[in-house]
Amino acid sequence: QVRLVESGGGLVQPGASLRLSCAASGLTFSIYDMGWFRQAPGKEREFVGAISRSGTTTYYEDSVKGRFTISRDNAKNTVYLQMNGLKFEDTAVYYCAAGGSNLRNEVFHWGRGTQVTVSS
Repeated sequence: QVRLVESGGGLVQPGASLRLSCAASGLTFSIYDMGWFRQAPGKEREFVGAISRSGTTTYYEDSVKGRFTISRDNAKNTVYLQMNGLKFEDTAVYYCAAGGSNLRNEVFHWGRGTQVTVSS
């Protein structure tokens, strides 16, 4: 059974940093591109960014470029989302995803999400 378990969410002030983790099990982690999506209240789920199976390539939605960084550790079956300079509009449930090379449109497995709230 495939499991993607996110952790690291919380309540932070604007400008703060958080690092989300996603621990994967039940799949051959290294053959999947991995990434993150988010869903804010009343909005559709949106793509945040992704990392290739080898970790050499990353790409991000424009709204998070320069602030968010995705990395992975294939030995630990874990993908990370480092979020710096958090803004109110980053408040959302963040979901980990495993999929193909076009992860934005090719998700095979989802995590259950972790809440990130940016508030003063």
